[in-house]
Amino acid sequence: MSDAGVRCMWMRGGTSKGGYFLADDLPQDIAARDAALLRIMGSPDSRQIDGLGGGDTLTSKVAIVRKSARKNTDVDYLFLQVFVDKPIVTDAQNCGNILAGIGPFAIERGLVKAVHPRTDIRIFMENTSQIATVTIETPDGQLTYDGSAKIDGVPGSSAPVTIVFEDTAGSSCGALLPTGNEVDIIDGVEATLIDNGMPCVVMRASDFGLTGEEDPKELEQNQQLKEKIESIRLQVGPMMNLGDVREKSVPKMTLVSAPMKGGCISTRSFIPHRCHAAIGVLAAVSVATACLLPGSPAAPLAQIPKGRKKSLSVEHPSGEFTVLASMDDQNGIDSAGVLRTARKLFDGVVF
Repeated sequence: MSDAGVRCMWMRGGTSKGGYFLADDLPQDIAARDAALLRIMGSPDSRQIDGLGGGDTLTSKVAIVRKSARKNTDVDYLFLQVFVDKPIVTDAQNCGNILAGIGPFAIERGLVKAVHPRTDIRIFMENTSQIATVTIETPDGQLTYDGSAKIDGVPGSSAPVTIVFEDTAGSSCGALLPTGNEVDIIDGVEATLIDNGMPCVVMRASDFGLTGEEDPKELEQNQQLKEKIESIRLQVGPMMNLGDVREKSVPKMTLVSAPMKGGCISTRSFIPHRCHAAIGVLAAVSVATACLLPGSPAAPLAQIPKGRKKSLSVEHPSGEFTVLASMDDQNGIDSAGVLRTARKLFDGVVF
């Protein structure tokens, strides 16, 4: 990486934050690019003390953005997860939270022109070759981060960012249910292996001797639990067409229980080794979808509203995440939308 540094914008997207870069500002060689990102984040180190990462997978993320050459899309977005304690940079998944900042970043960098009162931006997600349409508040053609929208896991309020996903089923695994089954049994545990935007393994918390109300820190300290979950994760990797997932950040492992606060389902998610303080955007979409499958271990626990348009509240340790699902004639999910917020934290040069 040059001693002159790299132009970068640090942003909070949803309940995550990380570095946003124009593709042309980073090395084009992948090995050189990844080395630069590891240095920028300060990995591998549990505190990431020599970089900008926050010592957490949720704050060690990268978005690489370019103007799209594709028809009907405005920008291309590549998400990279920089591991905290390992020298690994992976593109094995999308990130719907970081996605929330792509629209504002594209406007800030002049890739998209803002219009009054809102600007729709079609984003091609390179990780999974899918498209999401985000709607950004741009009164008088000016980008604003101020607003009254609130999301659990983030203090205060910001301008709303609406995201509608297209064709998310099988994003990484090739099919919504890569094994063709609503339920598979691994190590004696019933699980739904599902990919509706994020590869997830959905299992009952009770099958692990849990209530589902446990604090994430308590779960992270349960070594026996983590070993059992990891055993299942390694076995389902090939079953989900993900291959050897030992060094991958997918699939996410989600333990579900009956909702406790009036929602659809309650969750505790491992991403994949640390217990999430909330839940990822696309993971919430996949889990909500599992709740709609009659054979899934989540279905008997879930509270599903009636009607073709459903608001599915996915409870998590720091609140809830609402997935807006539109059903098709076969009672499958036609489209899924979410509400997020984003904020610019700094814009400058990182070394």
